[in-house]
Amino acid sequence: MSLRRLVIFDVDGTLVDSQNDIVAAMTGAFAAQGLAAPPRPAILSIVGLSLDIAMFRLVPDAGATLRAALVRSYKDAYSGLRARAGVEASSPLFAGAREVLDLLRAQAGTVLAVATGKSARGLGKLIEGHRLEGYFASLQTADDHPSKPHPSMVLRALEETGADPACALIVGDTEFDMEMGQAAGIGRIAVTWGYHGRERLAADAIIDRFADLPAAIATVLEARS
Repeated sequence: MSLRRLVIFDVDGTLVDSQNDIVAAMTGAFAAQGLAAPPRPAILSIVGLSLDIAMFRLVPDAGATLRAALVRSYKDAYSGLRARAGVEASSPLFAGAREVLDLLRAQAGTVLAVATGKSARGLGKLIEGHRLEGYFASLQTADDHPSKPHPSMVLRALEETGADPACALIVGDTEFDMEMGQAAGIGRIAVTWGYHGRERLAADAIIDRFADLPAAIATVLEARS
């Protein structure tokens, strides 16, 4: 068994609070196509999925051409919001996130990674905006993988870091993250400050504060060893 511990983070709803921009961009995308936007809870319920899958869930009766147009309009709207406000304002880190990332990064044998429904470009802008360059040994995005909850992102992160599944876990805020972790055979820690309610989060541990994450990681991985 590898001695390397791998902690894989979801982004939206876990590391950063991007809900206002997500809702605004989705509303703008639907308006650009002459459609009424879905209600806010419906929009937040699909956060974490790749955009093509998210649009299918939001408008299952729409054709492929319209869904593709909605994806393009969403990307344009989101980029515009981020450019006007700046990353730190449009997608602020949740309270305690940076401190915990710094602590975990400094731990011998702990490696950090990201698995997100964002594009590589969007993730890159976020990492640059929050000055997180060098924090993550593996960056997995929607550009190269099927949408969550498919385990592809996790399996690639394990491969790139050389971590054993028994020594790895996902930290996320949605059922898609938890289902992805289960499918990949790794541990699962759910956070309650994101976009899915506690009742939807089947996990090895559920935490309410970022400060509780290091202890939860130790507990989950010890139970798996």
